[in-house]
Amino acid sequence: MKRIAWGITGSGDQIKETYEIMADISKRTDIEFMVFLSKEGETVMKWYRMWDSIQHDFPNFKTDAGPNSPFIAGPLQVGHYDALIIAPATANSVAKIVYGIADTLVTNVVAQTAKGQTPIYILPVDQVRGEVTTYSPEGKEMKLKMREVDVRNSEKLAEMENITVLKKPEDIYKLVGLE
Repeated sequence: MKRIAWGITGSGDQIKETYEIMADISKRTDIEFMVFLSKEGETVMKWYRMWDSIQHDFPNFKTDAGPNSPFIAGPLQVGHYDALIIAPATANSVAKIVYGIADTLVTNVVAQTAKGQTPIYILPVDQVRGEVTTYSPEGKEMKLKMREVDVRNSEKLAEMENITVLKKPEDIYKLVGLE
């Protein structure tokens, strides 16, 4: 892969792990990244004190100014990027994608990219039934029970055309040939 578009939603769960992996890939390869954040993705990056880091580590980045963004969707539709990765993806974003709602930067980019040939990889945070452990911005461990509706939407997402669901952030290494 030469170019990856990476979309970040408002999930705190798995954001640090995903960020560390993407930064590692950026350092170890010559892959060109274009990063874009939903409004809530920007908020979460600030909560988790990662805002300065992302601007430093990924200088080609954009924030949500509305759902229509030709500077992202157009190049993805015509194959300028080798892949679109949405990681991590909130239950809200996953539900919107599953039901065809494209009213945010991230959901619209997925909808438009799906019309082309660029492969889409999404890491939903709510895909395991039962309880999961995550961490607050202060590092405090939290236990969350996944809602059945959110897990079912992640399963539906996996059935969609041109979308591959990632099970964990480390799966991104396999996409770029670093295992």
